[in-house]
Amino acid sequence: MINTKVTLAGVELKNPVMTASGTFGSGAEYSEFVDLNKLGGVVTKGVANVPWPGNPTPRVTETASGMLNAIGLQNPGIDLFCKRDIPFLKQYDTKIIVNVCGKSTEDYCEVVERLADEPVDLLEINVSCPNVKEGGIAFGQDPHALEAITKEVKKYAKQPIIMKLSPNVTDITEMAKAAEAGGADILSLINTLTGMKIDIYRRTFALANKTGGMSGPAVKPVAVRMVYQVAQAVKLPIIGMGGIATAEDALEFIMAGATAVSVGTANFFNPYATVEIAEGIEKFMAQQKVEDINQLIGIVK
Repeated sequence: MINTKVTLAGVELKNPVMTASGTFGSGAEYSEFVDLNKLGGVVTKGVANVPWPGNPTPRVTETASGMLNAIGLQNPGIDLFCKRDIPFLKQYDTKIIVNVCGKSTEDYCEVVERLADEPVDLLEINVSCPNVKEGGIAFGQDPHALEAITKEVKKYAKQPIIMKLSPNVTDITEMAKAAEAGGADILSLINTLTGMKIDIYRRTFALANKTGGMSGPAVKPVAVRMVYQVAQAVKLPIIGMGGIATAEDALEFIMAGATAVSVGTANFFNPYATVEIAEGIEKFMAQQKVEDINQLIGIVK
């Protein structure tokens, strides 16, 4: 009997495969392609304390082996989310992970406090948001700010907290240690890499925002390296992401030290990706005679 169950801060997932925030909505639009019951968890789009309109268009463009997005965390706000999206996801036998965004520490804490009594399993804190009170540098790019916001959020959270780390830093392990010091339960990485594309015929930026977050297969080697480094630096469980499109990709992250993985950009070009990856991991384990997925976590030292 093959065991694909993994545990994140006391929360058991039936398998290590989840969706990456912002690429799967809150599950509804993919539910006709994907049986959500087959996933370890669904990570929702970022949710803020009030509705956010997002950035002006155009806000998505393709790049070689990936894409750039500058959606700007457009979302309907926590009130509608609790009324519409949580009840939808509760129909399925999967874990619900809510991605939380904000422009100040107070914003994050407000959302986390609202979710304390909602039937959700984990909270993923998106610290790649620009901190408006500190002149726009992202919370996740300053270790002191990251430790401070982690501590504050933990005061209000009833669910375990995942801090989602930005790769746009000099040393990812410094950020991981700051989140751990602040009391984070789990880390997820990587968020998108900052990139730019220029439309040479229009002689302007391809995205109205000038820069965007790069995701997709092109970022995977960077992401695997960062997951490995963080796994060596902290004691917390890790959710790995960045360019995962196949079971082989997911297994690289697991062997590098990730307990679970999130699939993002692949959902856009293959809406069946998540389930195919979960099934592919099981198939690999059967072929390799691995009875328990936990034997593979961090096996590469």
